[in-house]
Amino acid sequence: MSIGSALAIYFVIWWISLFAILPWGVRSQQEDGEVVPGSDPGAPTLPRMRRIVIANTVLAAVVFGLFYLIRSQGLFGLDDIPFLPDFRTKI
Repeated sequence: MSIGSALAIYFVIWWISLFAILPWGVRSQQEDGEVVPGSDPGAPTLPRMRRIVIANTVLAAVVFGLFYLIRSQGLFGLDDIPFLPDFRTKI
């Protein structure tokens, strides 16, 4: 796997895992009971983005490490993905 491919795969894993980690530990203004006038009650009171980005980077590194280990050991490749059979009729 080239460095460019590895970076692209890591970026995709990082971006997908971000949406899983984003709501961790975030409380809305409505939950805290302090809604700022003119804002959405579901808006976070303290988003803590630095903590979320660091946690996401660590999680993405672990997932990428597992992916790279499985891929480098030859346990998974594109030939292992089942494809649908060709149902086109030959006339």
